[in-house]
Amino acid sequence: MSLITSDKEPTLKQLRGVEDLGEARLWLKQRGIEDIECITPDLAGVARGKLMPADKFFSSPVMAMPSSVFTTTITGEYPEEDDSFQHDPSDGDVIMRPDFSTLAAVPWASEPTAQIIHDAYHRDGRAFDLGPRQILRRITNLYEREGWRAVVAPEIEFYLVKQNLDPDYPLEPPIGRSGRAEASRQSYSIQHVNEFDDLFDDIYEFSEKQGLEIDTLIHEEGAAQMEINLRHGDPLALADQVFLFKRTIREAALRHNMYATFMAKPMSREPGSAMHIHQSVEDIETGRNIFSDEDGKPTEMFFSFIAGLQKYLPSVMCMLAPYVNSYRRLTRGTAAPINVHWGYDNRTVGIRVPDSGPSSRRAENRVPSSDANPYLAIAASLACGFLGVKERLTAEDPIAGSARDLPFGLPRGLLEALALFDDTPELTEMFGPRFVATYRAIKQQEYETFMNVISSWERQHLLLAV
Repeated sequence: MSLITSDKEPTLKQLRGVEDLGEARLWLKQRGIEDIECITPDLAGVARGKLMPADKFFSSPVMAMPSSVFTTTITGEYPEEDDSFQHDPSDGDVIMRPDFSTLAAVPWASEPTAQIIHDAYHRDGRAFDLGPRQILRRITNLYEREGWRAVVAPEIEFYLVKQNLDPDYPLEPPIGRSGRAEASRQSYSIQHVNEFDDLFDDIYEFSEKQGLEIDTLIHEEGAAQMEINLRHGDPLALADQVFLFKRTIREAALRHNMYATFMAKPMSREPGSAMHIHQSVEDIETGRNIFSDEDGKPTEMFFSFIAGLQKYLPSVMCMLAPYVNSYRRLTRGTAAPINVHWGYDNRTVGIRVPDSGPSSRRAENRVPSSDANPYLAIAASLACGFLGVKERLTAEDPIAGSARDLPFGLPRGLLEALALFDDTPELTEMFGPRFVATYRAIKQQEYETFMNVISSWERQHLLLAV
């Protein structure tokens, strides 16, 4: 995966050529589009919005949605109020404005349909402080004020599984073209990618029609576990791509009578799924990667960025690992990191520095899981690095060997992660007190809902033994 910051890839806007309402009208007319999905990601990364006829969209491209869309848990409930979190008593509307650069086809739709991502605003024009795209902008704006531009490249792992209509039954790998399911680990196997050629043909076709670019596709370690790498670029554009890719991969899998899941740990005996985030920073005026000096050596800023990740990643874990299931991935004896050590080309640590030339020097955050909201995960990771640079932190020495037997340096569960997030004033200042309180309340409510479920482990080991 290349991350050469001086070689810029085209943005989504350049790929689609749409900048305003007039260009959008022409774009839709040329393609015979009848309906438009007006969507926005909620705090879980779920697409929320409205479907409307194209004519209605042009008569009023600005729409309204209840603010409660951004306070909904993954189970469809709402968190309880406390001293720091209060519901909007009127459940008033937020204003949703389209970002025309995100206009794209919906290639799996039965009728000619387009989709466009919207941003949330207060009625007085202020950015809505719970909108994930606005949260990411809030962080990237901090870089821009310093004359810097953040550059990221996500890698997303996911599983293909048999369709499962009963959540009490464990998931299983799907049947490939050979008529058999995978029975062993097949990391980087081309043969086992070929088992699902028809599915991946659809994924590539759907992606091309949306202006999305896949860098590479590989088979990961788990049974029917895959990874898609995206090209480097602007954080918001890449978060949009992950958001749309997740929809695309799920829809393509359904066409082939299987599920695609981004759960962090969908099967107990298989590895978890991650969303690794490669990060670098360039000077806006010169385009130079400021992690390298004129002699091609790493700068103090590079090591401070790593130190910021080391210090603050545990405190943003609730955004990098947002569910109870996420922490099942972060266990000893697996490929997932359990601490925030760093090292050169070392995949056992939380922060890896890949082999690269000076222009593509970067830090890879290997901690986030694939179930994370891409906007929030990228924002959280960049926020940690930014704080490290501004505070001029000093990184620990790199780990040369394995870090898998070293002590845990990350929270072991969601409640611990939320407590760290809530108790870090530097992050509250960066993300805003309302976002911190709301996000904490949502995650606490999800945890309480989980605690109402009795697991098979409890029935097996406690039913007749205690």
